Amino acid sequence: MKKRRPEARPAEILAAALTLFSERGFAATRLEDVAARAGLSKAAIYLYFADKSALLAAIVEAAVQTNIATVRERLGPPTGPVAPHLRTLLATIATILRTTAFPDLMKLIIAESRAQPEIGRLYLDRVIGSAFPLVQSLIARGVETGEFRRIDPAMTVRSLVAPMLLAALWRSVFEPIGAEPLDIDALAAHHADLIIRGLAP
Repeated sequence: MKKRRPEARPAEILAAALTLFSERGFAATRLEDVAARAGLSKAAIYLYFADKSALLAAIVEAAVQTNIATVRERLGPPTGPVAPHLRTLLATIATILRTTAFPDLMKLIIAESRAQPEIGRLYLDRVIGSAFPLVQSLIARGVETGEFRRIDPAMTVRSLVAPMLLAALWRSVFEPIGAEPLDIDALAAHHADLIIRGLAP
């Protein structure tokens, strides 16, 4: 076993667990499998996580915290025209999907939310409950200032993010079985153009 710095171990365990959960499924993955992938003993995992469900919840929480913070930082203060913020939002999501394991996490949440409903609720509360109102308020401001035509901001948020969910599933589900790779950055830019033109008065 390689020696680990204690502060690095939780992140290494989470990365190993996400990889295995995505490859094998939650039910088929044993904690000893996660330990072996992380280069630790099974006993070491219990120093950080009570059980496999706690491990799954920690994966979701860690990914959510990191990515919500990234989106907020990239968006910056909600001032000026709204359209550039929407382009930045989609470009940021594309970068996250292209450079992190977030697509695997999305696949895992969709697959396991019935059997592990607390995981679905965590994502619902922390991502949809946090990010959606932020973007909805931007769109509502665009409507109020006349930058956008009068549309339903809540429905527009869902329309805005839907192709990025497709991109996540394409990357985590279809590309591993031979589908043609999807240019997520190009999809984000194309969709931003469609949305912003569709919102124009």
